[in-house]
Amino acid sequence: MDELGIQERCVMISPVGCSVYAYFYFNCGNFQTAHGRAPAVATGISRAEDNAIVMSYQGDGDLAAIGTAETIHACNRGESIAIIFVNNGIYGMTGGQMAPTTLEGMVTVTCPFGRKPELNGYPLHIGELLAKLKGTCYVTRQSVHTPAAIRKTKKAIMKGFENSMNKKGTSVIEIVSTCNTGWKMSPDKANVWMEENMFAEYPMGDLKNE
Repeated sequence: MDELGIQERCVMISPVGCSVYAYFYFNCGNFQTAHGRAPAVATGISRAEDNAIVMSYQGDGDLAAIGTAETIHACNRGESIAIIFVNNGIYGMTGGQMAPTTLEGMVTVTCPFGRKPELNGYPLHIGELLAKLKGTCYVTRQSVHTPAAIRKTKKAIMKGFENSMNKKGTSVIEIVSTCNTGWKMSPDKANVWMEENMFAEYPMGDLKNE
């Protein structure tokens, strides 16, 4: 199926606010839900509309914190949805607080002296966690910091949609990203910092491909 055909059948579920009016940018159906609940809503829509290609669009605070239970159980059931997970290591929309994915030593407004494992726990590798579940068929970690990376990420998202159409299980596309505002860096310095630090903690590539 071509991109237009997928677009016509695609339904995106995102937390209120996190989509930043995504329907202005994506020509697809759109539902907004409470933070953390996108996989649960996606499950209902996917089961009710068998012909729909259902995706959730979530940040690391949403998916890996308040929505951990919904995410894990949707993946464990192998729901026919694609989860797009944006990981920038910080709560970018609510003031720059520590996220489950914040790196060790990384400074945020809620850990001003840097994340300490003995106090704050370790960075959560949600992709590796979800890859261990039998219900996931495809788990990959990509980025969009260069044109080549964008092409790889686009290919990964298309694969997730194809898996949904073929009822293979749940696909998770993690996208490591910057947050220059939360990181208090210029965009170009944020890209460099991401490559030197985020990629070391969250390496690129497929974690599961069945």
